[in-house]
Amino acid sequence: MSDKPLYILLVSGEREKLQMAAMTASVAAVSDRPTEVFVSMNAILSFKRGLPPEERYPEGGGFFAAQFAKASAKGGTPDAVDLLAQGRMLGGVKVWACAMVLDMLGWEDDDLTEDLFDGRLGLTKFLADAESGDLVSF
Repeated sequence: MSDKPLYILLVSGEREKLQMAAMTASVAAVSDRPTEVFVSMNAILSFKRGLPPEERYPEGGGFFAAQFAKASAKGGTPDAVDLLAQGRMLGGVKVWACAMVLDMLGWEDDDLTEDLFDGRLGLTKFLADAESGDLVSF
C-alpha cells in the first residue's frame, strides 16, 4: 500500500457512500496508511450524537440504494460510524468535522458522535493538507 496519506472527503449522507468511505478508512488504518476523513454537507447529519444506526441514513437514493440499506441492516454489516470509530482507535484515522457546516447547523462539538471527531476543520486547511497525499470523495 502507498506511503502517501489518504484523504477522504465525505459529503453524501447516502448509506452506501458513508459505508464505502468508512471501509476505505478502516482498511487504510490496518494497512498502516495515515488517513484523514473530512465530514461535511449531508454526511454530517449521520454523525449527530445519540442517533441509532437505523435513523442515521436518510430514505431515498432510489431502488438500489434502498436495497443496499436493507441488506446492510439485515446482514449485520458493521455500521459506518462504528467502522470509523474502529479505524480511529487503531490510530491511523483522524476524523474532522467541517467547521462551516457545524456553524450553519448551529451545532456544537457536543452535538457530534461522542469520541469520534478530532475536532473542527475548514475545507481550505483540509485541501491544503491533502496536497501531500491521495484525495477521494464520497
